[in-house]
Amino acid sequence: MRLQLALNVKDLDAAVDFYSKMFGAPANKRKPGYANFAIENPPLKLVLFELPNAPERLNHLGVEVFEDEDVSAATERLEAAGMEHSIEDETTCCYAKANKVWVQEPDGARWEWYRVLEDSETFGPPASHETPPTS
Repeated sequence: MRLQLALNVKDLDAAVDFYSKMFGAPANKRKPGYANFAIENPPLKLVLFELPNAPERLNHLGVEVFEDEDVSAATERLEAAGMEHSIEDETTCCYAKANKVWVQEPDGARWEWYRVLEDSETFGPPASHETPPTS
């Protein structure tokens, strides 16, 4: 398991250059308007969306897991707590197909628990990373 931090950046090239140097690691995936880093130490998935006019720099937060059972356990935990959430099974986003569950914290930050199933050559639905979850 590793935490995910997804940021909206004004200039993807400048951001990739900065974070490559800061973490001493190259981008794991680089596509038009998108990059991610799978950093081992500290365990972090850093995701960059090139959205120069985004009103906020924080896009969303997440927890990447490596088994579907962990996504199911997170879903069950949210349901048991009576928290509003949305489930996305085999959805394509961010150049990957994944199973995920979304929840929004009281101040509006969006969190996802997700497992990547496979890479994709397409980003996914337009603006899918900008839409807040609904239950």
